[in-house]
Amino acid sequence: MEKGLYIISTPIGNLGDITKRAIDTLKKLDILLVEDTRVSGKLLKNFDIEVKMVSFNEYSEKTKTASAISLLKEGKIVGIISDAGTPLISDPGFLLVREAVKNGIQITAIPGPTALIYALSVSGLPIDKFIFLGYLPKKEGKRINNLKNLKKTSEYITATVIFYESPYRLLPTLKNIYEVFGNIDIVVCRELTKMHEEVLRESTSKLIEHFSTITPKGEFTLLFH
Repeated sequence: MEKGLYIISTPIGNLGDITKRAIDTLKKLDILLVEDTRVSGKLLKNFDIEVKMVSFNEYSEKTKTASAISLLKEGKIVGIISDAGTPLISDPGFLLVREAVKNGIQITAIPGPTALIYALSVSGLPIDKFIFLGYLPKKEGKRINNLKNLKKTSEYITATVIFYESPYRLLPTLKNIYEVFGNIDIVVCRELTKMHEEVLRESTSKLIEHFSTITPKGEFTLLFH
């Protein structure tokens, strides 16, 4: 296997979604950068993979990028995975890849699962053009401003909007969408590829009513057009 940095996608829930190429690559690494060693340790154990893990998360990315680049310059084969899905997409890794590019280091992506594409595929919404926003701001004021700017953008380009949301901010975010866009139809995807996978296609008001009566749990992906 060629030396360099490998960006490796892992399952977002169902372990059966991992690719053979991902497994083969993980087995040949010298170092594997992971968000959480406990989470990744379970994945590696399931596929009988032994590799040295180094914690590399949103809190340590800035401080550990330099050491990772040094290892790559020494000729080490380094991989990076997130807790689930494709690294860098709302997860750490961008700073590392940017520095690797600056230093002329070979970068290879091992493609695989990502929640945003899965959600788009099953949403029933137009997929010819889409905008991915990652996570909306945690503070409500900034979140509303983002949505207002998005509404202005929709005057020039019509596309399906996709973003992730935590269960703790799901209800406030739905209320903010109602405030800015009105009672539009929204697709809410929860726990994709997992045992309790759920896809709701309802108006904003009905979704607000639904999630006001239960405690949201799991990982959420929201879409609207």
